Amino acid sequence: MKLVVIIPAYNEEKTISQVIEQIPKKIEGIDDIEVIVIDDGSTDATAQLAEKAGAIVIQHKENLGVGKAFSTGIENALQRGADIIVNIDGDGQFDPKDIPKLIEPILKGEADFVTASRFKDKSLVPKMPLIKKWGNYIVRAIINLLTGENFTDVACGFRAYSRQTALKLNLFGSFTYTQETFLNLVEKGVRIKEIPLKVKGQREFGESKVAKSVLRYGIKAGSIILLALRDLKPLSFFGWIGIFTSLLGLAGIGFVFVHWLLTSKTSPYQSLLLAGAVLLIVGFLLIVLALIADMMGRIRKNQENILYMLKELHYQSGREKENKYAEQKKASN
Repeated sequence: MKLVVIIPAYNEEKTISQVIEQIPKKIEGIDDIEVIVIDDGSTDATAQLAEKAGAIVIQHKENLGVGKAFSTGIENALQRGADIIVNIDGDGQFDPKDIPKLIEPILKGEADFVTASRFKDKSLVPKMPLIKKWGNYIVRAIINLLTGENFTDVACGFRAYSRQTALKLNLFGSFTYTQETFLNLVEKGVRIKEIPLKVKGQREFGESKVAKSVLRYGIKAGSIILLALRDLKPLSFFGWIGIFTSLLGLAGIGFVFVHWLLTSKTSPYQSLLLAGAVLLIVGFLLIVLALIADMMGRIRKNQENILYMLKELHYQSGREKENKYAEQKKASN
């Protein structure tokens, strides 16, 4: 079993070495451990220090966002033959020594995707600004509503993925990936488990590159969730908008109709009658669009199954090369 730890990093020179050095060198059930740092266009010495600490460094020429850095990490981990992939931030808020706890459910076959939770165990809830706690609570409530699950933390960046789960991931957000991952994997029936772990609520150095502005984070994360919902549940997305619009149109027309029954006149509400008719037509078109989008969603699922098989074939060659290299290295020793 091979474990690859991926660390998306942007200007983390003060903590990156410490994070890499604290990653366990030996874990029961794991034969090989590699660390990949995805330097997302850093302007400091993050890349150099990461390489010096023993990590493989993949560099983006410019800052593309943690979502893109995460995707780059997943791709490279799969290419290097990872059986389990752990994602951890480079800012030192998570304890790398907790990696064995995080991957244990995958090793035991109990889960396919494991995430650390800052809020599952009340005694481990970290100190953080109240606005961030409320932000996490609101986003969590939205994800739970959309998935029908009861997750306690959907924004934590300390996670473990089985190889098959990583192959199934199909994410589009560049700003962040955390919430989109839940929507994507729940829709695919992946077994998800939360592990309560102690996490620092605030960075020791600098400020969060993702959540430095709560308003900006909310807008960006919200747009990613909205687009993911559009892709994963198009019938609900367009259907409910269509139904709501149609009901508004019917309410307007109904009001004018009642007024006409009482007075035998439509004035002074002719404009409301016209608006109601327009809303009713738009609502009907949206419901038709919902049915078409649902049909396209079925096609998307087939395409994702084909993509999964293509990924498996593509990354299998890289895995075979890594295994061959490991055998040669073992033989030479």
